[in-house]
Amino acid sequence: MDQVQSFLLNRYKDHKDIISLIAYHNTTPFPSHTDVYDFLVVVVAEPEDINRSLFHYIKEGYRIQERWISAKDLELWLFNGENRNIIFWILQGEILMDRGIYLESLRHRLLEFPDLLKEQKLLMEFSLFLSKFVQSKEYLAEAHYLDAYSNILEGLHHWARIVIIEEGHHPELTVWRQVRLINPGVYKLYEELTLSSETLRQRVELVILACEFSVMSKMKSCCKLLLRILEDRQAPWRIDEIQSHTDLQHLRINISLLLNRLVNKSLIREVAVSLDDAFSELELRYTS
Repeated sequence: MDQVQSFLLNRYKDHKDIISLIAYHNTTPFPSHTDVYDFLVVVVAEPEDINRSLFHYIKEGYRIQERWISAKDLELWLFNGENRNIIFWILQGEILMDRGIYLESLRHRLLEFPDLLKEQKLLMEFSLFLSKFVQSKEYLAEAHYLDAYSNILEGLHHWARIVIIEEGHHPELTVWRQVRLINPGVYKLYEELTLSSETLRQRVELVILACEFSVMSKMKSCCKLLLRILEDRQAPWRIDEIQSHTDLQHLRINISLLLNRLVNKSLIREVAVSLDDAFSELELRYTS
């Protein structure tokens, strides 16, 4: 292992474009965190237009996966959940090079879990949950029970992540191990859906009913960031203005679905604004 780390340091120490270098050595029998490679190496480079390059090679008998990424794209991974392994790599990996203590600062931010990051992750997970929840209800109504099941199962995963984030933790890949300790009730519902002797339809109906009462009651707290943005000014917001807001623009959220549900729950107001004097076209805008 030391030989691999020395090799990496010697290989990149003179590269001025490299900001940081982190390596994670996986010694488990099934190293899923590293896509079954012995080492996962993340090279954070300066240019924003750098390609997300991926290399596989063998050194000193170790199979190594090396990923190159810009600092900007790395932070996007953290915010939008595109790569759920990234938080694990940063928190558990060994920092080999760190100009300007970039990765050390990023690690510190993750451990602190600042309010804005927590609100962004809650909003994103709630949006993902809501999409799966709505889709499952539609499939259930159309008697597509397997599709309803798979969607509500994914929805439950997002519910589990919401519970974990609310407790101030980052969701791990083994999310149900975390939830079992934090919220046994949600874990029990997962067991009911996957292991119960009831019919598939009955199991899906049970979870949908539980989601209707429990998760939907979290709408206001999970959408706190979005609600605060809408309160920032008196004039109603166009949807493109909301999407391009600094705190939202990189998140994977279904903004249309969220706004529709917030309107239906009377948490925000929908305003029709005329785009011409003849009132021939009305644009929907949103305000608190």
